[in-house]
Amino acid sequence: MKIQERTGAGAGRSGGPAQPSVGDRLPTAPRERKPALAALAVLLILLGALGATTLVLQAGDRIEVIKVTATIQPGEAVTTGNVTSVLVAADDSINYVKWSQLSTLETYKAKTTIYKDTVVMGQMFGKESTLPSGKATVGLSLKEGQYPVGLKMGDVVAAYRVSSNGSSTTGGSSSSSSSSGGSDSPIVGQAKVSYVPDTKGGDSSLVSSTNLAVTLTVDSGDAAPLAQAAATGSVALVLVSGASGNGN
Repeated sequence: MKIQERTGAGAGRSGGPAQPSVGDRLPTAPRERKPALAALAVLLILLGALGATTLVLQAGDRIEVIKVTATIQPGEAVTTGNVTSVLVAADDSINYVKWSQLSTLETYKAKTTIYKDTVVMGQMFGKESTLPSGKATVGLSLKEGQYPVGLKMGDVVAAYRVSSNGSSTTGGSSSSSSSSGGSDSPIVGQAKVSYVPDTKGGDSSLVSSTNLAVTLTVDSGDAAPLAQAAATGSVALVLVSGASGNGN
C-alpha cells in the first residue's frame, strides 16, 4: 500500500524544470547610453537652423537702388526712361541712391558721363550742371511738327529757323538769323539733346498738351541765336542721321 501511494503522488508532477516565481526573475542588463552621438545630433540640428537663418537674413538684407540703362552725359538728368531698379547687398560704405529717391535725383545733373549698366552713386550727381568748356544749354518749347517723333536724350539734332507757319525763313527775314545765313543753313548744325521729358511716364515738363520742353547742349557761340529763335517759337529740330549718342 505505501509503494502505490508514492507512485500515485509522483505521477502528477511534470518532467520539466520548475519555473521560478515572479520575484525570482534575473535582472536584465541596462541599455548602453551613447551621449556623444546625442550631442552630435543636437549640434547638427543647431547648425542646420543657424544656416537657414543666415540664408534668410542674407536674402532680406538687400536694398533697391538705381541703375542706368542708357548713357547719361554731363549736365543731363535721369528720367524714368533711362534708369531701372536693381537689388544689391546693403553696404553702408557705398553711397547708393535708392530707388525710392528717384524723384529727388531727377532734380540733379550728372557731373560726368555715366555709362549704361552703372549703379548710381550719390557723388555722380550735383545741383549745378557741369558742362564741358565752351558749351552751353538752351531750352526750347516746341510744338508738334517742330521736333521728330521719338526724340530722346542723347540724340544729336540740327536746329533750323522756321516762320510761324512752319516754313524756313529767308536769310533777311529775321535780324536774329544765324551768321551762316541762307534759308538752308541751320542755326546750329549739331546739338545734343540733354533733356527731353518722358511722355509715356507723364512727365510734367510737357509745357502744354502740344508743346514739348527740350534742352539742347550747343557750342557757346550758337547759344544766343538759338535762344532768340526759341523765344519766338521759330525753331524746328531735325535728327542728324547717324549722329545719335555722339558727343557734342
